[in-house]
Amino acid sequence: MTVKKTMTLNLTEAEMTALEELCIEKDMSKTAVLRQALRLYQLINNRKNLGDKLFLENDTIKEKKELVVL
Repeated sequence: MTVKKTMTLNLTEAEMTALEELCIEKDMSKTAVLRQALRLYQLINNRKNLGDKLFLENDTIKEKKELVVL
């Protein structure tokens, strides 16, 4: 069984609005959205540490841009 811990998270009004909009769009709780965001960030960070790059591509306008993650 996974032990869960509780934390307090202070967000700006803009950050809370963004979180709430994602919750509505994805039909997910705030906790679920933040957990998914953390897993995605961890995946991107791990791949970056292996030397991989992340690109965003738009087929409609034939555009490809590298996303720089610090």
